[in-house]
Amino acid sequence: MSQSLPTIVITGATSGIGQCVAIALARQGAHLVLTARSRARAEATLALIEAAASGTRVDVHYGDFAHVASVAALGREIAGRHARIDVLINNAGIHAFKPRVTADGMSEMVAVNYLAPWLLTNILCDTLVQSAPSRIITVASEASRQAAGVDPLAALVDTRPFTARGSSKIYGQTKLLDIMFSLQLAHQLEGTGVAVNCLCPGFNVTELGRELWFAAPLERLLEVAGHWRSRARRKHHRSPCRRP
Repeated sequence: MSQSLPTIVITGATSGIGQCVAIALARQGAHLVLTARSRARAEATLALIEAAASGTRVDVHYGDFAHVASVAALGREIAGRHARIDVLINNAGIHAFKPRVTADGMSEMVAVNYLAPWLLTNILCDTLVQSAPSRIITVASEASRQAAGVDPLAALVDTRPFTARGSSKIYGQTKLLDIMFSLQLAHQLEGTGVAVNCLCPGFNVTELGRELWFAAPLERLLEVAGHWRSRARRKHHRSPCRRP
């Protein structure tokens, strides 16, 4: 990476893991390039970043990952405005518990979870190669294990209806496609100085599962649990040391 401020592109950075990553990288002195759909949520995220790391350079680009033309325009805008990209983090994703088909005629989860990062990465690839050493990180999931034996080409065009229970398999298929894409991209970019990685972030309470009826109560429960853990740690640190 560059010795000055590394330029890091993060998709889906206005909530959940993406927002936490953006704040953490801001504290480390990164120049952030964030993608967002909602201007209101982008402004709220900018306020959080400013509170955590005042003076952080942040640029926001808007687009809808459910629409191919929007992703293409977003990618061209980022490439045109930023001559250097040290890291691309493909984080944006959705777990839809109801079947929805995009205006492009694709399953929403396929469009957002796989096609969007694939297209954005390809548009920004030349910039990343020119910026080497650089890195491409795509958020995958252990849910990909549910997609063993799937036909990738069939999964891309599958718009059949599914239930909330059956949605996990479809979600897993999109994450398996992300893993396959990362492996192939790593092979293609071998020797260019661009590292390609994918990862499973583990179980987290984010807006990924916002369509589930128990998502909000679960989030509140975990917030309360986190509050009490923090209090317990503070109390422990205040306690005098005990000698054996």
